[in-house]
Amino acid sequence: MLMKYKKFTFNPFQENTYVLWDESHECIIIDPGCYYAEEYEALYGFIDEQNLIVKAILNTHCHIDHVLGVSAVKERYDVPFICHSKESLNLERLQFQAQMFGLPLKDSTPVPDRLIDADETFGFGETQLELRFVPGHSPGHLAFYHAKSELLVGGDVLFRESVGRTDLLGCNEADLYKSIEHELFSLPDSTIVLAGHMEETSIGHEKANNLFVRNWMQSKSRT
Repeated sequence: MLMKYKKFTFNPFQENTYVLWDESHECIIIDPGCYYAEEYEALYGFIDEQNLIVKAILNTHCHIDHVLGVSAVKERYDVPFICHSKESLNLERLQFQAQMFGLPLKDSTPVPDRLIDADETFGFGETQLELRFVPGHSPGHLAFYHAKSELLVGGDVLFRESVGRTDLLGCNEADLYKSIEHELFSLPDSTIVLAGHMEETSIGHEKANNLFVRNWMQSKSRT
């Protein structure tokens, strides 16, 4: 069964929030970054229009732009908030991140209901997502892959001809490139990457055109 998705772009960081669902009408919300009232209305309105049943909130990672809407969305649908255990650092520093970016938090810091690891799968409806551990931009960053649909929800690891930033606490540049090389570039070229910011891309396009990754791989081969 193919998985469907809807992208929303929210908050001042222009973060991409995704709703994933299948023919069962069960869905999950990935990285709810809603901040303004009209953003919540857009998300809730779409879910109502499609008659979707929200089963969980799943986060690729927990930087402020990806969790702004978690508490409110969790309360509305009474569903668990799920992320990797190593994202506790980002959640603990959420108030500091808000001050650093001058963006007041409207809700309390969300508390995960379940912690997941990369050796698991996550299911909803008739869909099973493969979890891939891709640290570097964030210590507990996960990507969610559905092979049949040829879709990867990749968060802030790989962008169209770019990569995630590594200048924040808990980031590691070498880990980021290793994650891309081993966990993402090992996927079929036809895989569509739904990124945490900007437009979608594909694994094949990034292998051919991403100069950041290419330069890193060339420098590694010379050492």
